[in-house]
Amino acid sequence: MQIIKTIKDINSQSIALKKEGKKIGFVPTMGALHAGHISLIRESNRQNDLTVCSIFVNPTQFNDPRDFEKYPVTLESDMQKLIAAKCDILFLPSVHEMYPQGMKNNSPIDFGYMAGTLEGEFRPGHFDGMAQIVEKLLLAVAPHHLYMGQKDYQQAMICKELIKKQKLKIKLVTCPIKREKDGLAMSSRNVRLDRASRRKAVEIVKTLRSIKRAMGRGAKDGGRLEIKDIERKAVERLAAFPEFQVEYVAIRDARTLKPIKKISATTHAVALIAARIGGVRLIDNMLL
Repeated sequence: MQIIKTIKDINSQSIALKKEGKKIGFVPTMGALHAGHISLIRESNRQNDLTVCSIFVNPTQFNDPRDFEKYPVTLESDMQKLIAAKCDILFLPSVHEMYPQGMKNNSPIDFGYMAGTLEGEFRPGHFDGMAQIVEKLLLAVAPHHLYMGQKDYQQAMICKELIKKQKLKIKLVTCPIKREKDGLAMSSRNVRLDRASRRKAVEIVKTLRSIKRAMGRGAKDGGRLEIKDIERKAVERLAAFPEFQVEYVAIRDARTLKPIKKISATTHAVALIAARIGGVRLIDNMLL
């Protein structure tokens, strides 16, 4: 596996590979890699001639400085996992390399409602910082395909909009959520959970499953069951466990993230949850 640390070198490599007719897949990460990340690498390997993975813990997308300080850094084990997954190039830039003029975003992209709701409401500035670094990485690597996981559902939607707004010739490939045996969505943050919190965290996916069952019942009864009632019961279910601090439980249109008024057999929806447990913020979602 080749390791590249500068924008100039990764861009030159990409140009040379494209001249050879090679297809490039790109998996951006912040490290602390788990099986979810590796599944993206393998999907990229399947669809492209070679795969680039970046590891960069982006300071501009953390609205809580303490969260940034606590983010796990496991570079040595990450590199071993990438080698085992047959990643071709690791792009490993420094903060100065990505932000040579400082981290202020002088031209943020307006993503409208999509960035202001849910995560945007609870993590102000998060998507400005995320979109800022993703655009920088995409311009540096210049891949044919960008691979992201469904777990960060809203993030993937915004990246798709970013590609469209900036007229980048890149296709976003969103891959299914990888889960632990008990159903917990894989996340780099899971390693920060203590034993008791880790056991209880599975209630998040159980709540999502209860929403999916309720939506199925609602579709069968002609839509008499209201979305707001399903959301309220889901919040009550999760909040019944005192370990959780629930930020949101929402059922939204899977294409726009706007609230849904009625349930029908053709409703294209997604349920999304954010909650804190044991001092760790977890998110998860499920297509309905």
